[in-house]
Amino acid sequence: MTGTLYERLGGRESISAVVEVFYERVLGDDRVNHFFENTDMSALRAHQTKFLASVTGGPVEYDGEDLSSAHAHLDIDGEEFEIIAHHLDAALADLDVPETEREEVVAAVAELEPAIVSAK
Repeated sequence: MTGTLYERLGGRESISAVVEVFYERVLGDDRVNHFFENTDMSALRAHQTKFLASVTGGPVEYDGEDLSSAHAHLDIDGEEFEIIAHHLDAALADLDVPETEREEVVAAVAELEPAIVSAK
């Protein structure tokens, strides 16, 4: 299949659905849900949808805070990053996204790990 990853995923509506399932999974996981206490989840879902659209080549320019600054206060470690990445992959699988596209999304997010994980 040709086109951007964004297009192959089904565009904004599909990415929004992935974000919904992703946060259901993350918020249900006691190992990582504490990162989202006192968070406006509606705003975060909208922000994450825009972010994933941008990362996957969609017609959206990400205008949020740089990743290092946005995550520095959270002290996320490598294991927590992997848990969250697993939830993203599982959310994609839950929505029947083909393995090739799932791998591309997870690889794109994995490239961001150095900006998100705090050195400990």
